[in-house]
Amino acid sequence: MELRNHTSLTEFILLGFSTDPRWQVVLFVLFLLLYLSTMAGNMTLVFLIWNDPRLHTPMYFFIGNLSFMDFWYTSVYSPRILATCLSEDKRISLFGCAAQFFFSCVAAYAECYLLAVMSYDRYVAICSPLLYSAKMSTSLCIGLVVGSYLGGFMNAIAHTSNTFRMSFCGDNSIDHFYCDVLPLIKMICTDTTLYVKIISILDGVTVASCLIPIVLSYLNILLTILRIRSASGRQKAFSTFASHLVSVTLFYGSLLFIYSNPSSHYHKETTKVGAMFYTLINPLLNPLIYSLRNKDVKEAFRKARQTVEPQR
Repeated sequence: MELRNHTSLTEFILLGFSTDPRWQVVLFVLFLLLYLSTMAGNMTLVFLIWNDPRLHTPMYFFIGNLSFMDFWYTSVYSPRILATCLSEDKRISLFGCAAQFFFSCVAAYAECYLLAVMSYDRYVAICSPLLYSAKMSTSLCIGLVVGSYLGGFMNAIAHTSNTFRMSFCGDNSIDHFYCDVLPLIKMICTDTTLYVKIISILDGVTVASCLIPIVLSYLNILLTILRIRSASGRQKAFSTFASHLVSVTLFYGSLLFIYSNPSSHYHKETTKVGAMFYTLINPLLNPLIYSLRNKDVKEAFRKARQTVEPQR
């Protein structure tokens, strides 16, 4: 009978990182620079891969899609963060919250699948180099990327429909910078036991289906590298694999740190810092990870810069 007296919420208040006006200006400048740097880095990498025929290979095709996904990823969060920093009106409608939740799920799950695809690409390239061109055909690469996006959309539909069919009540303040599942769970009026079980099963299946192939691929890659006799050969093989290892570790590490147990107590500061890492910092770092030590990308950048420079 008590639940009937609860009024279902139709809007939320995103508190962001700080309610202090002085800090909000500082945070606005910092996040604006972060957003612009992320957009510039990822779109530059996409342009270079699209423009340079030498980068029209399966590996760079996947890297280009990862950069596009990271551009989308950060665009789901950054505009809202910037608006929250400047505006006194921090409200977001139930529909707007659901939309942000949906697109953040699409980006997160699609990136999970794409990183698994990229690990398979490196496995074939290092463990079966003579069969690489035959195995990683254009049609297969396109199919794997399309499958990653479809997997992201399917998971997002399941999570969003499961979450926003619930009624929210009580305090409508979300002490976070976006509509995330952890603070939303605390606002659900009814018992969340079944809801948390469904989330845990969906996430467990997704993570297992992605991490198991990644781990198996990386173990086989390491064994293959160790069997290479020449030091230069080992170094070359490892350099093409190391960037993927770093990207996967950063992405999955931050996700598992935050969401390994949805039913646990919501620690707002820890959750915000961890979420900021995989939603904002990781998309900024990925272009650097895949380009700083990559001679092909550096050469493509020099070529593109020479092309756009005015003739003297």
